[in-house]
Amino acid sequence: MNASPSHQPHPAEWTETQSLLPCVERDLPAGRHQFHKEQLMARIHEDLRTTTRPEPPKRRPNPFLRRTVLLPAAALALAGAVAGGFALSSGAPDRGTSALATGPALTTTVGVADAEGAPRLLDRISLAAADTSTPTPRKGQYIYIESKVASTYTSSVGDRTTVVSEELHPRQVWNSLDGKDGWLIEPGQTGDEGITLASKVVLSGAYDVLTTLPTDPDALLRRIYRESDATRDHEVPRDQAAFTAIGDLLTESYPPADVSAALYKAAAKIPGVVAVDDAVDAAGRHGVAIARQDDTTGERTEWIFDKKTLRFLGERIVVVKAVAGSPFKVGTVTFTSAITRRAVVDGNKQVPGTAS
Repeated sequence: MNASPSHQPHPAEWTETQSLLPCVERDLPAGRHQFHKEQLMARIHEDLRTTTRPEPPKRRPNPFLRRTVLLPAAALALAGAVAGGFALSSGAPDRGTSALATGPALTTTVGVADAEGAPRLLDRISLAAADTSTPTPRKGQYIYIESKVASTYTSSVGDRTTVVSEELHPRQVWNSLDGKDGWLIEPGQTGDEGITLASKVVLSGAYDVLTTLPTDPDALLRRIYRESDATRDHEVPRDQAAFTAIGDLLTESYPPADVSAALYKAAAKIPGVVAVDDAVDAAGRHGVAIARQDDTTGERTEWIFDKKTLRFLGERIVVVKAVAGSPFKVGTVTFTSAITRRAVVDGNKQVPGTAS
């Protein structure tokens, strides 16, 4: 599961349209509540911007922020678009203004789902995860994860509401092994210096917590359901909440190999999980995917893997079914990510390859 750095092209097939553990504003998917207090304060700060400007975009919650949600017990744009690709913005946020421009909604071709192929693919992914040799973190070290992300949301100016997407942008996260210290830098979500993730409450994806999870898939799945049942919005289907919870533990964290393997085997037991023949992460890397559709929102969450090595690449959420009242059309990418580096470092805010 150890993702290596990648600077490959952005997805060329995205088109521009004018319109344990993302959604329109009517609800919050499972596992995306109780944002870390510093992130909440950052949101409040954004809301206090001058009211003489047009109404700010109504952002769908960034699914990556769920990686720092607090779960009970031990559970766990494209503005700047250029021909054939996309450009990152330059410069730091300017006193409360976001460095992230917004542009036409991200869209993609919806991949073909195969329910029968999911167990076989997850079995192969589980074997690959168990065979991965990754360094074991030592006390005092931090888990560093670097990614590229973008979200889609609605923007209202006067009586006109449009669907827009953030510019693809970098995200850097550090978390201590016990989950009580860390740092987040994400343009548009934090200032250019970032925000602290220090907390007295242990984070769901903390390495020390992950090492305590059962490696028997049945026991692990029972625990995941128990934890997600205790925290999920009850409008969210129970199986979808469990799938989301597993995704939370796989994405912006550093599970031991045996835990990763067990999580994939547990996911294979969740009803409605499918394989997808082709999916593209935020860095433009094509892969196969394990996915599940939430019929309530019409969105399908996809975990994307390299077709040959089955290494985890990233995640995206795609609208695959029209839902009455939703402004998001089929094919809209409401969230996309690509893990470009996952490493163990010696200190908070240390970047791999540099001295602490």
